[in-house]
Amino acid sequence: MEAIDAKVRIASEADIVSARQASRELALEVGFGATDMALIATAISELARNIWQYAGSGCIEMRIVEDAGRRGISIVARDEGPGIADTAQAMRDGYSTGGGLGLGLPGTKRMMDDFELTSAPGKGTTVAVVKWLRGGGR
Repeated sequence: MEAIDAKVRIASEADIVSARQASRELALEVGFGATDMALIATAISELARNIWQYAGSGCIEMRIVEDAGRRGISIVARDEGPGIADTAQAMRDGYSTGGGLGLGLPGTKRMMDDFELTSAPGKGTTVAVVKWLRGGGR
């Protein structure tokens, strides 16, 4: 397993900003252009905000990954909060238990190339996503 390139503990709203900044630094290192960097930062914001809002605390781990000659950034958002009782429902556009627009998880899935959600009531939630670099980057 590769080393974690960045790990940000999420326990306050300010930590969301720290996670976004760490993702920008890694995305630059991979060679992502401005559009993909914005998508990655937005996905980080959604995942970190979910941790803070629903679980109270957790962490975001980011690493540069390589597979079959391509490079990307892997992001794992993990908490030990209440979990999601119905993950299929949580992935529907418009569904929200927090009064938001319900675009967080489905929107994150659309912005990233790979998406995996694991959750169980009382056991927390883990969301793992990857954005792959396409073409020459910048």
